[in-house]
Amino acid sequence: MTDHSSGAEDGEASGILIPLHEARSARLDQPVRFDRRELDQILRLYGRMVAANEWRDYAIDHLTDRAVFSVFRRASEVPLFQIVKDPKLARRQGAFAVIAAGGRILKRGQELGRVLGVFDPKLKLVEA
Repeated sequence: MTDHSSGAEDGEASGILIPLHEARSARLDQPVRFDRRELDQILRLYGRMVAANEWRDYAIDHLTDRAVFSVFRRASEVPLFQIVKDPKLARRQGAFAVIAAGGRILKRGQELGRVLGVFDPKLKLVEA
């Protein structure tokens, strides 16, 4: 649908009107993805864990309802951990979650950085 009532002298359309319901349905048809900032945080963690010889392989799945970053020790195994982005849970429990191999949710929250904090090394008390 084109709006020709703007008074353009050369007859060109000044803008294209898109009904809101069409824009929403087009956006809903796309799979959920990690944005660049989120993927950067995840890959920084992945690089750190590969250097520590903990992780060796990963897979990214962009599904219609969630995005999943799966981490493997070996490519032939089930994932050790899954980092999940589920926008439907954003208002209730948080869009991000870390899930262990058995399906147990280790951490859930609104901010990816805090959720990935579950992988940070724990500090130990050392006596001299």
